[in-house]
Amino acid sequence: MDKVFEARLKEIGLSLTDRQYEQFDQYYDILVEWNKVMNLTGITEYEEVNEKHFLDSLSIVKSCDMTKVSSLIDVGTGAGFPGIPLKIVFPEIKVVLLDSLNKRIRFLNEVIAKLGLNGIETIHGRAEDFAKKADYREKFDLCVSRAVANLATLSEYCLPYVKVGGYFVPYKSEEVDEEVEQARNAAKILGGTIEEVYKFKLQGTEIGRSFIKIKKIKSTAKRYPRKAGLPAKEPLQ
Repeated sequence: MDKVFEARLKEIGLSLTDRQYEQFDQYYDILVEWNKVMNLTGITEYEEVNEKHFLDSLSIVKSCDMTKVSSLIDVGTGAGFPGIPLKIVFPEIKVVLLDSLNKRIRFLNEVIAKLGLNGIETIHGRAEDFAKKADYREKFDLCVSRAVANLATLSEYCLPYVKVGGYFVPYKSEEVDEEVEQARNAAKILGGTIEEVYKFKLQGTEIGRSFIKIKKIKSTAKRYPRKAGLPAKEPLQ
């Protein structure tokens, strides 16, 4: 167990059980092993993974009360960030991990099985397609994403999953003001409103982070998200 990681978690109000620390260590081992044969992350040092993936994923507690969340979808989850760290720390939350690459889904399934996580599923596909399905559309208290995309584009992918009264919270860099202004109308079109931009430095680093809290205030019109490729090519203005 990394004492620095433990101290940083305490700073954001989280204290974990030995079993949870063990799960993070197992996750790290599987990540590094699979990373030898497929590109999951450029960050592989133990302390760095704890800080830039695990702690970063969990830092959402600064802006959201996770004890009030019962269902969460992580869109474009990649190697499982932030969805799996959040599942480890808040095991009662029902979690769905969505990714478009099947080999990443195989990796995630291995992590889930080896860590003994329950109430978590993976889905292989595009955000635009699953957002049209009745089982997933407007079914989640919280949608999160660390995916790299313009905020207006990301909002079109993610807000359709959020139930009215829930939130979409993307993980962004510190320099986000212009992007937020450009996305305000897109959020509105999709039934959301940008409530707050929470900026901070990741504990013990100079890494700037922003959480944009977008509340879902009305249902998303059926025509959104538009067909595959369009949200990225022509973001809503």
